[in-house]
Amino acid sequence: MPLRLLTVCLAAAGIVLVFWFAVRLIGLLRVATGLTSHTLCSAVFVSGLDPASVHEQTLAPIAGMGLVRWALSYEVERERREVRAGFLGQFASRAVFRPGLGCRVLRGNDSVPDEAPPLPSTPAFKPEATQIAHPRLAAALDRVFASAGPVYGWTTAVVVVKDGRIAAERYAPGVTPNTPLLGWSATKSVTSALIGILVRQNRLAIGQRAAVTEWRDPADPRHAITVEHLLQMRSGLNIPETHTGFDPVSRMLYIERDMGAFAARARLRAQPGVEWRYTSGNTLILCRLIRDLVGGRASDVLRFAHAELFEPLGMHTPVLEFDATGTPIGSTYLFASARDWARFGELYLQDGVISGRRILPEGWVRYSSTPTPGTNYAAGFWTAQPQWGLPPDAFLARGFLGQAVVIVPSERLVLARFGAFHRADRELETLGPLLREAIAALRASTSAGGRDLVRI
Repeated sequence: MPLRLLTVCLAAAGIVLVFWFAVRLIGLLRVATGLTSHTLCSAVFVSGLDPASVHEQTLAPIAGMGLVRWALSYEVERERREVRAGFLGQFASRAVFRPGLGCRVLRGNDSVPDEAPPLPSTPAFKPEATQIAHPRLAAALDRVFASAGPVYGWTTAVVVVKDGRIAAERYAPGVTPNTPLLGWSATKSVTSALIGILVRQNRLAIGQRAAVTEWRDPADPRHAITVEHLLQMRSGLNIPETHTGFDPVSRMLYIERDMGAFAARARLRAQPGVEWRYTSGNTLILCRLIRDLVGGRASDVLRFAHAELFEPLGMHTPVLEFDATGTPIGSTYLFASARDWARFGELYLQDGVISGRRILPEGWVRYSSTPTPGTNYAAGFWTAQPQWGLPPDAFLARGFLGQAVVIVPSERLVLARFGAFHRADRELETLGPLLREAIAALRASTSAGGRDLVRI
């Protein structure tokens, strides 16, 4: 190849490479500002937490944030109930809070979210934590909370429920039994429950083709994707989730206005039903299906979720957040107190029946906790692995940074644990011993003691 032609080719390749890198970097910066404004807005205005502590414990240690946090800034505007974030004054985003709807990231000319519909008032109750009657369990919680820090992570809340009664609970400073806490991907388990309710109502069937507009052409290979494929993470859609800020799921959650449509536009990487691959994109498509089936608006979703799930369970504090089109971000953004997360776990311990009322269809709990072949993921829940040190029949709602609601049918026990663990080994090193200590302490006791979870 002549030297001049080679030089031109190398220059062209360099320009393409620089352009590709610039596009990727701009996407990362937009994700970083969106993640920052959204996380801190919800932490301050939904959970009532200190933004500096949340930034230190939750945001700063995230791997992708290490590339940009040196020039990332944020401002909390309490009177306007919003948080703004930017990178060197550019790539700005703001997240706005509205009661009942939580926070949503706005960019450019985005409008402020509508107000939430009238919902049942939250019953008043005293926020004191339950006294722990089991010394061994108290000592286990002492160890968990005493080890808080960058190495072992931070534990925010723990609630242990045995036979429907709170046997123990403890909270970090600034957190109470009333504090709504972010479930991250534990929210997927709640979305699975909402799908189950629609199945019980004969409005949906797991084996039916997912009614997604983008796939309505029978010639489209995505036309074969079913509701079950989405629930079990076997859709075959190419929507990688890496938590790096460069991945499509990060873009979906912190840049896109219509998250369900973004996920639905993805192409296939494998035939539906063949390959298991975890992605929040599957769940956002399910969330859009839920929205459309119950009325098409955020207010319709809220009424449905409260009437069919939250109120029957006695969940006092849930806050479900939405994208700009009224689709619930049911992959990631449900907030509820640790007690309410434990109430949700109790529903699965009771085979989908609470106070004599069937919430989930018969067999749904077994279906939700039966792993997809070759994985330890079922339909919105994870099943225990031997290396985790959990009882073999345990299954759990599990979220980013170590959120967990563990259901142990053989022990009639639910353990809800929330915090920020940036290493999976630290998460499991904490959860396994804590659960084993809780089981041992409660087995040795003649009574679970504590308070009736249902009546608090």
